[in-house]
Amino acid sequence: MRLILGFSSPSDCDRLLLLSTDDPSHKPLTQKILERPHLIQQIHQALQPEQSYMICYNSTPLEQDLSILLSIPLFALNPELECWGTKSGSHHIFAECGIPHPEGSELVWNVEDLALAAAALWERQPTARRMVIKLNEGFSGQGNALLDLQPVSSVAPGSASRAERANTIYRNFTNMRFQAKNETWENFSSRIPDLGAIVEIFIEGETKLSPSVQGSIKPNGKVEIFSTHEQIMGGLDNQVYVGCSFPADPVFSIRLKEFGLQIGKNLAKKGALEDFCVDFVAVRQSSDEGEFYWELQAVEINLRKGGTTHPFRLLQSLTNGQYDFSSGLFYSQKGTPKYYVAFDKLQKDQYRGFLPSKLIDIIAEHKLHFNNSTETGCIFHLMSCLSEVGRLGFTCVGNSPQEAEEIYNKVIKTLDEQTTGVTY
Repeated sequence: MRLILGFSSPSDCDRLLLLSTDDPSHKPLTQKILERPHLIQQIHQALQPEQSYMICYNSTPLEQDLSILLSIPLFALNPELECWGTKSGSHHIFAECGIPHPEGSELVWNVEDLALAAAALWERQPTARRMVIKLNEGFSGQGNALLDLQPVSSVAPGSASRAERANTIYRNFTNMRFQAKNETWENFSSRIPDLGAIVEIFIEGETKLSPSVQGSIKPNGKVEIFSTHEQIMGGLDNQVYVGCSFPADPVFSIRLKEFGLQIGKNLAKKGALEDFCVDFVAVRQSSDEGEFYWELQAVEINLRKGGTTHPFRLLQSLTNGQYDFSSGLFYSQKGTPKYYVAFDKLQKDQYRGFLPSKLIDIIAEHKLHFNNSTETGCIFHLMSCLSEVGRLGFTCVGNSPQEAEEIYNKVIKTLDEQTTGVTY
């Protein structure tokens, strides 16, 4: 959560106020603030109410309560509209907009209905090889599980009744490939009654990419598309988001922007507000004439800030530049196109014990830090996780895709060299 203060000083330092809850618990930050009336009073005194508003990563009733107590607007999604950012809600939006998406089931709330939904979906798509089971409110692919249909091929459509097929699928849920690390069927299934789940056809393809489009819905209902990205996926079956590169491939970025506008306008009519992101899967196909093309299918809407949001906003802040909708490129104030590679989840055991201050010193020593004159280099974030669990995030900015990739490779090489065989 951030509070935008309406101070007139040109200096960012003069506009920055840092306050602490002095609470290391795992409670949501907003809840911690709400439990401390004196802290709320401090924040309120620092605001210029007529020039201030509140934005947040994810909007809940807690943020609504805080905005009321602070007497400032909350520029975020109304929590009552969160359903349109779930897996089942996304499917409904795609269908209303006529945007290609994988066929799936309606939302179910127990394992028995999930098995029946999978059996019915298989009947509609008898050539399917795999299906994805998705918790309705999972994020970054962590709530996904892959169901292989080959082990249950004896009850494929045409060879058994739907009830027999559902029973066999039910028994094989325990053998699914869970995308979240250390996930189990026992834990996964226990969340279905609370979150709900859907099943959808897994998009197959030898050459696949995971592009996305980001947009914002203004208070007047206007929709603005401000970026496209190639998502970098990890996990067992490349279902988990770990990073991104900007911009998306020009070969399909135009369609991404058009689809993003359609979806954004649909969401705006429903009353949605602020940032949204739509994830796609792009599969390389060949026509009968032997020509190649990319088939795009929408898979998910995120009605919040996502992993692709902060590197883009960071680039905006550092260069005072802007996104050009027609070209799909970002230009700095100097008129130079900018490209980046960003990671949220670079984690290695050998990085544990490595202090953030030491990291900054090493990056500066090797001249890999962001340089204001060239507007290239590396910017780190999520450094609070570095020493304890060996994890950090960073964004590498270049004047070409190749330069951004080169900076990324140099950063990884430097970190590995500085931490290999070192005990802290």
